[in-house]
Amino acid sequence: VNNVVFKDVGMPHVMWDLQGLQRAVFKEDEHGGEPVFERFELVKPGSMTPEEFDGAMRDLVNFLDYVGEPYKLERQRLGVKVLLFLAVLFVLSYLLKKEYWKDVH
Repeated sequence: VNNVVFKDVGMPHVMWDLQGLQRAVFKEDEHGGEPVFERFELVKPGSMTPEEFDGAMRDLVNFLDYVGEPYKLERQRLGVKVLLFLAVLFVLSYLLKKEYWKDVH
């Protein structure tokens, strides 16, 4: 299996039995350069339909994203609380400053 981005990498497609065997279809460049990648053509169907395969890969990527940083959601919730606290603290500090400096001309 060849890679469209890096030619002759020798990286096997480990999900080929699910997705099926595909072949890259190239079109001629309008300016006479190298052929340009257009799309993949299914040579041998896999055990999943393209929609099922896309859904399974989406689930896999989302799971790996979660496993990479499991506390991300908690960190984001805490960040919102901290920003709200800082906003309230800023307002209170500004009002206190106005109170302290009201007699200074």
